[in-house]
Formats: sequence, C-alpha cells, structure tokens
Amino acid sequence: MSAPRQSFIPVHRHFAALAAAPLLCIIPLAAGAQAQVESVARNLEHPWGLTFIDKGRMLVTERPGRMRVVQPDGTTSAPLEGLPQIDAGGQGGLLDVLADSGFARNRTIYFCYSEPAESGSGNSTALASARLPEDARRLEQVKVIFSQKPKYGSNAHFGCRIVESGDGTLYLTLGDRFRRMEDAQKLDNHHGKIVRINKDGSVPKDNPFTGRSGALPEIWSYGHRNAQGAALGPDGKLWMNEHGPQGGDEVNRPEAGKNYGWPVISHGEHYGGGKVGVGSARAGMEQPLYHWTPSMAPSGMAFLKSDKYGKEWQGSAFVGALKFRYLARLEVKDGKVLKEEKLLEDLSKRIRDVKEGPDGLLYLLTDESRGEILRLKPR
Repeated sequence: MSAPRQSFIPVHRHFAALAAAPLLCIIPLAAGAQAQVESVARNLEHPWGLTFIDKGRMLVTERPGRMRVVQPDGTTSAPLEGLPQIDAGGQGGLLDVLADSGFARNRTIYFCYSEPAESGSGNSTALASARLPEDARRLEQVKVIFSQKPKYGSNAHFGCRIVESGDGTLYLTLGDRFRRMEDAQKLDNHHGKIVRINKDGSVPKDNPFTGRSGALPEIWSYGHRNAQGAALGPDGKLWMNEHGPQGGDEVNRPEAGKNYGWPVISHGEHYGGGKVGVGSARAGMEQPLYHWTPSMAPSGMAFLKSDKYGKEWQGSAFVGALKFRYLARLEVKDGKVLKEEKLLEDLSKRIRDVKEGPDGLLYLLTDESRGEILRLKPR
C-alpha cells in the first residue's frame, strides 16, 4: 500500500519565495520496482517545463507566466523578471524551457510561450533566447528568435517543446491551433508542424523546404496535431509524442520533409465519434511508431541514459500521461517501440514533463494547481 502523502504546506501561490518542500513522503513506485518517488519542490502553479542549469539548480516554468529557480534543497525563488508579454489562458502561457548545451559558458536559455499579436486579437507560439546572470533574478538580452505564423485567436494546441540537436540546431514542436487543423497539411504556415532553426533564429541551409516556393523554410516535418513531448533518442534522432483527437495519441520519429498525416489520417476519431479523414492510413503519409487508444494525453518525454535504475530501464523512453495520470516506460530498440510499462498509476498525478537530471535520475513535473517536482529515487 502506498504511504500516506504529507499535506501541502499552506503557502500562497504568489508569494515572492515559496517554502522548501521537506522530503517527508516517499511513495513506492510498485511492488518489486526499481525506484521510489520523493517530492523535491511543491506549490508550483501548473508547472510546464523543467531544465537543469548549474550548482544543482533547476529552472521551472509555470503556465500562468512565471519562471523560477529551484535550489537543490527545494527552495523556490521569486519569479524571474524580464519575461516578455505572455498571453496566458486555456492551454496557453509560459510553456517549455531549455538550457543551452553550453550554458556553463554562455548562460543562455531558450523558452517558448503563447505570444499575443502586436495589434488586434490572436496569438501563436514563440521561441525566445535569453541570458540568465549568476544571481538568477532577471532574464537579460531577451530575443524572440521564432514566431509561429499566422497568429490565430485560440487558447488551444500550442505544442511548444524545445529540443537541441547534436548539430546545435533547435527543434520546436507546434500545434495545429485546434480549429485550424487543415493547416497541418499546408506548407505556407506553421500550424501542426515541427520547425528547425539555428540558435540565432536563422534557417539551416539543409532544412527540407529551404528554397521551395510556397513553403516556409523553417518547417522540418508536418501533419502533426499537438506535440507536447520531444527528446533526442539513443540514435541521436528527434523523437516526439503528440495528442490525437479521441484516441490515436502517437509516438513518432519525425524525419526531414515527411508528412505525419493529421488530419487526413489518425488512429483516433473525432470528439463525439466519426472517422478522421480517410481513416488510419494513406500512401505517402507516415505511420506512428506507437499509439494509444483511448488517449492517455502524452506530454513530456525523456530517454534515460544512465544505469541508475538498472539495465532494464536504460535507453527507455519515459512519457508523462496527463489524462490517465501515469508515467509510461517505452522499451525501444532499433527505432521501434517494443512494449509499454505503466508506472505511478497509484500516484494519480498529471505528469507534464520528464527530464533526466545531471545525477542520472528522472525528474517529473505534475500539472496541478499546486504542482510538484518529483524525483524517482533508486531503491
């Protein structure tokens, strides 16, 4: 039986600094499993993205529009100053954050968010770079390096996971904005796409649609619905997961210039029933490596490099489930998903992000009004 959880500390969500979360509560993962769960930090309002910086510290975003530094002991800072204007509401807000691979040298981070239109209505996903000084109180040199086009009046399907590739370029997942789903099959917009850019916002010369008339050069792959999880796999390639409609959540390994089908094909169906497009397959459109029906609502994704949990978990993909509230372990080999193991079902938390820390351990974000950073601790 799971150990009882300690009640939340009554700290107001807008206090300048949040109390450290004492590690009083350890919950067994499962009988005979390889890890336990402990709370690192609490009282975060809908945390969305997590990245590790220096001295054992982490940056965490809160969807309403705040970014905080979390110390190794769980002490959480006041919100950082210097963020741009964010159109928070519905699924929109401050979303993913990533420290540059050269952070120790250049103090650079990247973050994505729902950017309001300069005039009129509408919003879209934007990616910005910034410098985080040593005192970690305010972002400096904030620069928008990519802005999804066109702007659209919606509070849904922003996508917004950032991955740095081995060659130093950045991938960004972009949602179809829900009611603009047909745009996912068109190359003159960024809806329902994965884009690839250089760190200064320029377009890599080897992008698949560079120089093609009628196509936006940032596009890497298309035909996606709403990808909220992405990571580099053991093969060094980009892997991602995306929300299907009613069923048909997918794991894909997006390749340059390929079409992943939405909304022409899907293994799910429309909300309330009804076939999507032509069904589940069509020539020239890629099939997912793995899919969930009914939908588990996948979000953050990480591949475990370390052997801290034993060889069985090493190289596996871990995906957070928002709807069914568990952590999926996907066993992968030779670019294929062999099987799924469901972890943390008894915890019953919406797992928004998954990261491997510098210590080789897995860290999770729970998307709740009083969300937590959790750490999987080897027995």
